[in-house]
Amino acid sequence: MLPPPLDVALLRSELVDTGWWREVRVVDVTGSTNADVAVLARMNEPPGLVLIAEHQAAGRGRLDRVWTAPPRSGLSFSVLLRPAGVPVSAWSLLPLLVGVSVASAVSSAAGVEVGLKWPNDLLIADRKLGGILAERVEAPARAAVVVGVGLNIGLQESELPVPTATSLVLAGALQIDRTAILSAILRVLADQYARWQAAAGDGVRLLGLYRERCVTLGRDVRVELAGAQTIEGRAVGVEPDGSLIVESAHNRRAVSAGDVVHVR
Repeated sequence: MLPPPLDVALLRSELVDTGWWREVRVVDVTGSTNADVAVLARMNEPPGLVLIAEHQAAGRGRLDRVWTAPPRSGLSFSVLLRPAGVPVSAWSLLPLLVGVSVASAVSSAAGVEVGLKWPNDLLIADRKLGGILAERVEAPARAAVVVGVGLNIGLQESELPVPTATSLVLAGALQIDRTAILSAILRVLADQYARWQAAAGDGVRLLGLYRERCVTLGRDVRVELAGAQTIEGRAVGVEPDGSLIVESAHNRRAVSAGDVVHVR
């Protein structure tokens, strides 16, 4: 039996006072909410749109990895942002901003501690709970950023995409109602985004929050870069633009994009 659908009416009523989310749409199934919202962004759709899929058939993670889950077993949604008054150079902080928002909202709403693996994975006890994918979209009027979030909520052990994944049910969460969790996420995200935009993209406050949640910092890591390159060292910090600082005995390097593996 399928879990109950999202309560769209309740979701819309709870988010109306955030002053940010202009429209909340829910579809039964789609290939990728990020791809759908990107199409709308190119057609100059205004910011503040949230698109949620009860089942995402061709979801994508970083490096075009496939992200799939049974219908209604989690949350798959994308938001459309057009940062006003924020220099494009600061847009690289948006994946971190969304990560902080989702991790803090889920931790509070579900009663489990959620950490962040740089740059965009959500972890519980080193197992992957979800991920975030941010994509810049060029549009005739103004460029946009589409940010997608995938979160495992009701998956059982046999349904996990990989053995290193987890879900809120498996983590013993106190709250697994998808409507309540999504409402909490969008409320926190609206608040964090409004603060960041009001500060013209200044990342001092945001990066402080991110460093508190980032379980990569202080750990030995292997970073797989484009072109089959790999670097190893200790993750010692995060740069103002969100890059990860990796330090070894002979080198110190800032990594802006790469696949991080926590070395046990």
